[in-house]
Amino acid sequence: MPGWSAKDIPDQSGRIAVVTGANSGIGYATARELARRGARVVLACRSEARGTEAGDRLSAEVPGARLEVLRLDLGDLASLRQFADAFPYDRLDLLVNNAGVMALPYGTTADGFETQFGVNHLGHFALTGLLLPRLLTTPGARVVNVSSPAHLMADIDLTDLNSERRYRRWIAYARSKTANLLFTHELARRLAAHGSDVVAAAAHPGYAATNLQAAGPRMAGRRATERFMEIGNRFFAQSAAAGALPTLYAATAPGVRPDSFTGPSLAMWRGAPGVSRRAPWTRDDRAGERLWAASEQLTGVRYEQLKA
Repeated sequence: MPGWSAKDIPDQSGRIAVVTGANSGIGYATARELARRGARVVLACRSEARGTEAGDRLSAEVPGARLEVLRLDLGDLASLRQFADAFPYDRLDLLVNNAGVMALPYGTTADGFETQFGVNHLGHFALTGLLLPRLLTTPGARVVNVSSPAHLMADIDLTDLNSERRYRRWIAYARSKTANLLFTHELARRLAAHGSDVVAAAAHPGYAATNLQAAGPRMAGRRATERFMEIGNRFFAQSAAAGALPTLYAATAPGVRPDSFTGPSLAMWRGAPGVSRRAPWTRDDRAGERLWAASEQLTGVRYEQLKA
C-alpha cells in the first residue's frame, strides 16, 4: 500500500461500475480512473444535465471511455427504484457509494427523512439493496461506501435517526458518516454469513478540495463561512484526484479485506492510501443489526438474499 497511486489500479476491462455523485469532485475522479483502466462506468447523478456534461468532459480526458449517465436522486426512493429498474446490465462488479451532502441546514428528503441521514445513508442503503441481486451473481464484486473522519465526532443515535429532537448540522453529518461505516460492517458480516465473495469495504478522502465544503454555508446564506471553506480548499486541501485514491484502492486493489477502512495515510488528511483510524462504535454488531432493521423499515428495501 505505501506509495500506491492511480498507476497501480489493475486492468478493469470487462468490469461494470456504478459511481454515485460522479459529476464532480471525488466521484468524477473515481469514475475517470476506472474508465481509464477499461471499466464501463455508469455515472449516477442527481442532475442528468450535469451528468451529461461530466460524461462529455470525461470522454475528452479519456478517449474511448465507455460511459453511461443515469439519473439518480439519493433523496428520493422513487428515483432509486427507477434507477434500479432502468439499469441495463444483469451484472455489477463495483458499486461506489460516493455521493453525499455535508453540514446542511435542516431539511428533509422527498420521503421525509432528515437530509444528511436520508441521502448519505438511507439512499445508499436502498441503492445497494436494489442492486444486490446483480452484485451477488458477479464473481469478485465489491461495494465501497465513502465515509469521513468526521464520523469520530459522534456515534449514531438509534432513537433519533432523523434528528427530530435536536438538529446540529455537524453532528448530523458525523452520525450519517458513522452510519456508512456501520452499514459496511453489517453488510460485510451478512455477506460472509451467506458465503458470498462480495467485498463490502469503506474509504474516505481525507481533506480534499471539492464543492462539498461550501455547499452547506451557501445554502444557509453564510457567506463568510463559505469563503473560509473556499480558502481552505485552495491552500490546505489535497486535490480531488488525490482524495479519490483511497476509494480507488478499496475498489480495485488485490486483497482488500471486507469491512476495511482506507484513507489518506498522513493523519487521515492527505497522502497515499493506508489503513484509517476508526471509532469502535462502527464495529458494534448490535448497533449494526438495529440500524439495518431500521433502514429496511424506513426505505422498504429488504435484503431478502441476506436475511440473518
